[in-house]
Amino acid sequence: MATDNRAASGWQGAGAPETVPNGGAERGKNAGKNMKQRTSVPDRLWKALVWATMGFFLLNVLLLIATVAVNSIATRWFGTLLPQGFTLHWYGQAWSDFQLTSVLWVTVQVVGAVVILSIVLGVPAAYALARVQFPGKRLAMLVFLLPLMVPPVTYGIPMATVMYKVHLAGTLTGVILANLVPALPFVILVMTPFIEQIDPNLESAARIFGANTARYFRYVLLPLLVPGMLAAGLLVLVRTIGMFELTFFTAGPTTQTLVVALYYAVFSTGVRAPQSIDAMAMIYMAITLVWVLIALQFVSPTQLVSRVKEQKQ
Repeated sequence: MATDNRAASGWQGAGAPETVPNGGAERGKNAGKNMKQRTSVPDRLWKALVWATMGFFLLNVLLLIATVAVNSIATRWFGTLLPQGFTLHWYGQAWSDFQLTSVLWVTVQVVGAVVILSIVLGVPAAYALARVQFPGKRLAMLVFLLPLMVPPVTYGIPMATVMYKVHLAGTLTGVILANLVPALPFVILVMTPFIEQIDPNLESAARIFGANTARYFRYVLLPLLVPGMLAAGLLVLVRTIGMFELTFFTAGPTTQTLVVALYYAVFSTGVRAPQSIDAMAMIYMAITLVWVLIALQFVSPTQLVSRVKEQKQ
């Protein structure tokens, strides 16, 4: 009998340690689940808030664009959910009334010249800032980037005043020079850190193998700079298309870009059909979108980052 009691107590003692860890593991799992639920609820609420804000913003933008697009093809739209009819007449009227053929040609000339000049002038300046160490380098960088930090209106009015005195305002050259002021810092801002990622030993190796400056630039440096130049050119292109203040201050009747012509169409004197103005706005948006899509065919947003990673490796 005593043996049975000792065996029973021994069995309980041997079994007791097995039940404690299992219960502890279960309690640990439950505690982990509770902790996960506590931490995940704020995260889910934050993610839901961010997505709701983004969705609300995108919905408003889409509704605004849809309103302008529908009104540009509406015969009459007032007080109803949908227009009474649809027509493309307003696009032809906007094209003829606002002389969009000449306006678009001026826009192409201004944008093309600004992109080319900003690349030609900005890349050497960025190369000097990235490679050469000299006193006052930070001050020079600040001066170059000053037009990006200051609103265009603050320096646009004095610049336009000087251009009118030297008879540059109202000309195509004046509009190009005015838009070049904020475009050049964009190129310098993009290209300076891009050039800093290029190994300087490549230039030394090219010199050792007998390459002069022209051959080094053409065969070694230029292929490495192309992704950065394309990215900078894309930024300049988009900014110049939408640049209103400086173009408005310096443009004349025959040197208006599309965004300035749209402004005059909205606020000019006389009675104009709102449908024709909306049609012109849709033409402006479509042309801007087409230019951006064409530019994205030549440079990918991730191309610049991938090229920098390749150079680091």
